[in-house]
Parts: sequence; C-alpha cells; structure tokens
Amino acid sequence: MLVSAALLAILVWRVGTGPFLDGVRTVDGQALAAAMVLAMLTTVCCAWRWKIVAGGLGVELSLPVAIAAYYRSLFLNLTIPGGIVGDVHRGISHGRDVSDVGRGLRAVAWERGAGQVVQAVLTVAALLALPSPVRSSMPLVALGVVVAAVVIVLVARRRLPLAGRAWLGVALTSAVIVCGHAATFLIAARTAGATAPFSTMLPLALLVMLAMVLPSAAGWGPREGAAAWVFGAAGLGVSLGVATAVAYGVMVFVASLPGAAVLVVSSSRRIRHA
Repeated sequence: MLVSAALLAILVWRVGTGPFLDGVRTVDGQALAAAMVLAMLTTVCCAWRWKIVAGGLGVELSLPVAIAAYYRSLFLNLTIPGGIVGDVHRGISHGRDVSDVGRGLRAVAWERGAGQVVQAVLTVAALLALPSPVRSSMPLVALGVVVAAVVIVLVARRRLPLAGRAWLGVALTSAVIVCGHAATFLIAARTAGATAPFSTMLPLALLVMLAMVLPSAAGWGPREGAAAWVFGAAGLGVSLGVATAVAYGVMVFVASLPGAAVLVVSSSRRIRHA
C-alpha cells in the first residue's frame, strides 16, 4: 500500500496531474465498449480455467457459477486494496459451497498460478522477438523463466492430477486471457494518443502487465509506474505512459462493474437465507 502510494506521489511530482486527467478524459464510449467485450471474453476464459483446475482437485464447479464468481472477484480486486481480496473471497466462497475451504482456496491458487506462468512465457517470447527497452537482458531472463516454468510444471503435474487435454485447456485459456488484456492495453494507448506501431507497443503492454501482478492499491501504483518507465525508455514519453495506464485503469474498472451486480445479488441472497 505504501509503495503504491509512493509511486503515485512520485509520478504526480514528476509529471503533474495533467497525464492523470488526460487518461480519464480521453476514454470514450467506443473504448469502454471494447473493454467490456474483451473483459467478457477473458472472464469466461478465466472461469473455464478455474473450472478445469477445480475439477482436477475433485471439486464441482459449473461454468455459469464460475463466471459470476469471477466477475465478482475482479470487481473486488479492483476496488479493495491488495489486489487479491477478490480471489481469496472466491476461493473461500467456493470452498464453503463444496464443504472444503482448503481445496477451494487451492483451486484458486493453482488457477491463478497457471495463468501467471503462461503469461511469463508469452511475455518472454514476445520480448525476445520484438524490440523493447529490456531486449538486451532477455536471453538470460528467458533461461531463468524456462527453468522456473519447467520446475513449476513438474510440481503441478504431481500435485494437480489433470489429463493432457485439461492441461491444454489451461494453457489455451491462459493465452487468450493474456491476449485479451494486451488488446485492452493497446486500445487504452491509442485512446490516450499513442501512434507507435504494433511491434513497438506490444512489448510495452506486456511489460506493464507483468507489473500489474504485484499487489497494489486497488490496481493503482505499479501499473502507472511501470508504464511511465517503459514508455519513457522507448522514447514515447513518460506522460503518455501515465495517461495510458490511467485510461486502462478506467476501462477495466468499468468492465468489471457486472461484478458489482453479482456482489449485490449474492449478498441479498445470503441475507434472505439468514
């Protein structure tokens, strides 16, 4: 929390409030509509991945329930400091439904972990192929990521009994999720005024997405700091990086609002049941 606040304070001190306001003002209806469509796609893929992993752990989870719970989780992650409160809530709620909270939490942990492994592998592959501010360091980073990924996969195959087709489903859904988030960031960049070609913007988007994995103040802080750094290093300007990150934050928050409706409905049902 303190690091996130410090990053935002430093950015305001260095670039002023203009890029933050520009990031909010430039978001239009088309950008929000695109963000909501992409969020629907990625959320369905996330829910499907969660269903696959939960099935491997021996707990039932229907796809409609998983989609609703995932939307609620995303909304909580984007509104409550920490960035993982929604995932913890999702794991506990599912665990209570199946009378095994520990297994429900493990399903969420394995599901999110698998997604981050795929994201890291795809990011390294893109950064090896395309020019970026970190390209000179990528061969060594790639070696470390490959070793770590192999170790994680070996451990997962022993601890998470999934069939080969299930592992393929986890990998494919994770790849679609990464592409959906990257597309949302690229739309935010265009909305904020970026005109650089796709080959320049994609590595920057993937680098900023890695920073989004870090705990933050309801999604703010590391994202803006990383965007400011990579855009500045790429010669696109720190201010444009901040404006893009802010536009992305606004877009994903609006796209997560169906989760607020799910939260209200589920809370009302619990109250009536009590």
